[in-house]
Amino acid sequence: MPTAHVALDPRAVIAPINRRLFGSFVEHLGRCVYDGIYEPGHPTADADGFRGDVVDLVKELGSTTIRYPGGNFVSGFRWEDSVGPREKRPVRRDLAWHSLETNQVGLDEFSRWLKLTGSELMLAVNLGTRGIQEALDLLEYANHPSGTALSDQRIANGAPEPHDIRMWCLGNEMDGPWQTGYMTADDYGKLAARTAAAMKMADKDLELVVCGSSGSGMPTFGEWERVVLEHAYDHVDYVSCHAYYQERGGDLGSFLASALDMQYFIDTVVATADHVGDKRKSKKRIQLSFDEWNIWYLDEHQASDEVNDEWRVAPRQLEDVYSVADAVVLGDLLMTLIRNCDRVTAASLAQLVNVIAPIMTEPGGDAWRQTTFFPFSVTSRLAQGSALRTHVTSDTYETAVHGAAPVLDALATFDETTGTGAVFLVNRSTSEPLEVTVDAACLGASRVAEAVTLADADPYAKNTMTDQTRVGLVPNDSAAIAHGTVTVTLPPVSWTAIALA
Repeated sequence: MPTAHVALDPRAVIAPINRRLFGSFVEHLGRCVYDGIYEPGHPTADADGFRGDVVDLVKELGSTTIRYPGGNFVSGFRWEDSVGPREKRPVRRDLAWHSLETNQVGLDEFSRWLKLTGSELMLAVNLGTRGIQEALDLLEYANHPSGTALSDQRIANGAPEPHDIRMWCLGNEMDGPWQTGYMTADDYGKLAARTAAAMKMADKDLELVVCGSSGSGMPTFGEWERVVLEHAYDHVDYVSCHAYYQERGGDLGSFLASALDMQYFIDTVVATADHVGDKRKSKKRIQLSFDEWNIWYLDEHQASDEVNDEWRVAPRQLEDVYSVADAVVLGDLLMTLIRNCDRVTAASLAQLVNVIAPIMTEPGGDAWRQTTFFPFSVTSRLAQGSALRTHVTSDTYETAVHGAAPVLDALATFDETTGTGAVFLVNRSTSEPLEVTVDAACLGASRVAEAVTLADADPYAKNTMTDQTRVGLVPNDSAAIAHGTVTVTLPPVSWTAIALA
C-alpha cells in the first residue's frame, strides 16, 4: 500500500480562521428561494413561509454568512420592488435567468430568515443597470436607525431595527459578457470606486467587495484585477474571486486535483493586488472574498434548454446531483481556502438550496443532504482556531490538466484555547488506498476524538430524491494515535476528517 506523511507544528501558524470562510450564497435563481428556502403551505413552514426543515439543515451545514440576492440576478434587480406590502410588489422579468421574479421574498423577509439560521448577511448592490444613488438608498434603508425617509419606510414595513449589514458587494461579475450591463475594467473600476467612496461617506466602517474576475480562464484575468484596483484600492477592502469546477471527458484524475487551479487563482490575485498596493505605497492589504465557488456541471446546463423564453416562476435550473467524487473535490477546495486564510477571509459556497447546492428539496416534500453537504458541515464544525502549515511527503501522479499532482492533500488546524486540533485529508488516487501517518506530537494530542470518511466503492454514487441516504459519512476505524503519531488508511477517492484532543 502506498504511504504518505504529514508533519505538523503548532508554531507554524498561517492565520486565525475567519468564520466567514464558511459562507454560502442565495440567489433568486431557479428554486433556490421559491420552493427552496421559501414555500408557504409546506408542513414545516413558519408564518413568513420559510421551510423549517431547510433552516435545520442550513444550521447543520454551518453556513456563517449568506451572499444575497445574486449573482447575475442582481445586475437587473430593483431592490425597491422587494420591500413593503407583499400584495403590492410587482412581478418582474429577470433577464439573467429568463424567469419571472415575484418579489415575495425581499430584504426584510430574508433578514428574518437569517436570524433563524444564525447567519450574517452579505448584500450585493446592482451596478449593472443602476449606480451610486440606488446603492446609497439601499444602504440608508437597510442600516440607518430611523428619522430619514428610507429608514422610516423600513420601520413602517415591519423592520424596526436596522439590518446593520457590514459586508457589501459592488456588483457581480462585471467582467462577463453574460452580465446585464457588463463593463470594461476601466469603466467598472471608476464606477466601483465612486460608489465605494460614497457608501463610506455614509458609514466608514463598511466592508466593501470589488468585483474581480469571474474565473481564472477569463481572457482579462489578472489585468482586470489590476485595472479595477488601480481605481478602487483606497476605497475597498476585498476583491472577489469566482471559480467552478467539473469533471470533463471522464478525466477523474485531473478533476480530483482541481484545488491546484484554485491555488493558482489565489496566488495570482494576491500578487496582483499587492502589486497595486505596493505601487501606491499603501499599508493596507486587500483581502480576497472567494464569494462563488463550487462544483458546477456548466457544460451540460449550457447544452440544455433550462434557460429559455417561457418566463416561468422558479423553474428547475442548475439542479446538479453530486457524486462522491464531487464531494471529495469540494472538501479539497474548502481545505485550500482555509490554507490561504491569511488572505482569503471570506468565501461563499454557491449556492445553498436546489441550485448547484448541498441541500435539495421537493415541493411539499422532503429536504435532504447531497454528498457535498458532508465535507462542508464537518469542516465548518471542526476547523477551529488557526490554520497550520503542513509538510506533506507524498507520491505524485500525472494529470492532463494540472501536470504532476500530489496523491495526498492535507490541512491541519489547531485551537490554542481548547488544545484541540483537526486534520483533513484527501486521497486523490482513483485506484489505491493510502496509508498516512501524521506527526502530531507537538499538538499535545493524546486521542482521536472523531474520525470520519466520505468514500464509496463507486466514486459516482449519489444521493437522490428516491435514495436520499445512499452516501454519507462513515467512521474511519483505522484512525489511531500512539506517542503523538496518528495513522489512518484512506480509501481511493476519499475525504477524511480527524479530530484530535
